[in-house]
Amino acid sequence: MTLSPDPGLLRLAHWFAAATPGTADDLCAASFGLYPARHLGAAAEPAADPGVSWWHGPTAHSATPLRPREDRGEGGLRRARRDDAALPVVRSGAKPGRPGRHRRPEPARVAPLTVVAQDRSGEELPVAERRIAARLLLAHPLVTASGPHADGFPLIRRHRDWLAERFDTLLGYRLVVGPWHARLCKAGLGPDASRRLEHPVTGAPFTPGGYAQLALALALLVDAPEELDCRRLLDAMAAAAPELAPELAAEPADLAMALAALADWQVLGELPTDPTDGSFVLTVDRELARAVPAGPPALADDAADLIRRAADAAPATAVRRLLAETPAVLAADLPESHRAWLQEHRLSDPAALAEFLGLEAELRAEGVALLDPAAELTDLALPGAGTVAQAALLLVERLVEEVRPLPGETVTGDVPIPDALIDGVLGDIADEYGLPARYLADRTALRRDALDLLHRLALIAPTPHPTRPPAWRLRAPAARYAPAPDLHPSPGTGRHSRPGPLIPPPAGPRAEQWA
Repeated sequence: MTLSPDPGLLRLAHWFAAATPGTADDLCAASFGLYPARHLGAAAEPAADPGVSWWHGPTAHSATPLRPREDRGEGGLRRARRDDAALPVVRSGAKPGRPGRHRRPEPARVAPLTVVAQDRSGEELPVAERRIAARLLLAHPLVTASGPHADGFPLIRRHRDWLAERFDTLLGYRLVVGPWHARLCKAGLGPDASRRLEHPVTGAPFTPGGYAQLALALALLVDAPEELDCRRLLDAMAAAAPELAPELAAEPADLAMALAALADWQVLGELPTDPTDGSFVLTVDRELARAVPAGPPALADDAADLIRRAADAAPATAVRRLLAETPAVLAADLPESHRAWLQEHRLSDPAALAEFLGLEAELRAEGVALLDPAAELTDLALPGAGTVAQAALLLVERLVEEVRPLPGETVTGDVPIPDALIDGVLGDIADEYGLPARYLADRTALRRDALDLLHRLALIAPTPHPTRPPAWRLRAPAARYAPAPDLHPSPGTGRHSRPGPLIPPPAGPRAEQWA
């Protein structure tokens, strides 16, 4: 039997191979739609006025007492500890009372499945079950009866008709539920969505070559036999895209990453230790292979057209998708029609979507965020365990204190962050808290990783530059992680802080605030 590639997926493989890293991420979200939802947690105190700015409204900040510096093995920041009562729930395997050791955030988990609601007559209703199933699908768009979220699969099957109707009505998502799997076909999020596929074990981000290998393998697996020699698959991949074969063969790590993702989705069974081991027999699930693509890429003219098509929707649907999938929706980021819809429905529609998904709506002058204080419906968490999350939280707190606009100032959009301020704050953090060995040897890596986390959480945004690294801008939702605003700020006084005020100097001293 000859392996014939799917034309649309083969075309997609070529688009991935020619894409830049950011475009390849957006193309993956548009073509597969397998990204998880991403929400901020740690709800702030309710604001008396929903029109208050994030810059000056209630915060989710929790003061953390500092403790003397002490030596310890490699782990999180040495002094970045919280009292037992203030510790976040540890879900990374770390001992209670200590932050985790550079662990990636664990996948979103579902709540216990035993809670149900009752109506006025006392009759039990499946309200809680439906919500759990909806949250599970939003966090994991492909759920199987034998996978890591198998406990939730019976709920999805039980309520599939109701879930399919709600997802279609609210978000324009198609839900397909078969005997052994459920697939929520998400739409794309448009360009610069900061949603990337990662190696399921190491967390390494996919490269364009890795995405190309993934699409190319998938193009052949949708009609492959249930058992397939690994060598036969590799030969068929090379024959299907001979112009890409030399380039893809030069990066064996890309192939290993692509096969690992397919195994994580259960499209493939057990994998060989060496992906080029031709004698190893792969087990293929064609039904799951066909469930991975969220839409036919053959309808698009090119990668940019596919990214645009996948995110295209009516204003109501487009805004609801952003509310359901992203940390915060800022009106300034929306097209005029979408901004007008959000302004008209901001008091009712986000609340209805929050009720559907078990989230909390936070309304501010700049926009709306749906929060998940349980930190389940998100792939990234802040606060979080590990050096990067701890450093990122400290960094964003201090950046807000330095550049936050004063009450009464007119602010349109984001606030520029002086590049030297980022280095100065990270230097202060390193001095005061200490760093694990790998970051002591490479401070640039700490800067890169902390900024990447804040960017993916939409708390900062880049201003691209053609010849040097991007400049960064602070976004209004970042202020929810800083202490309540001080009306009389003064410049930073850390040893690495740069001289000169970032805002007009006030009269009188300011007490230093910490977290």
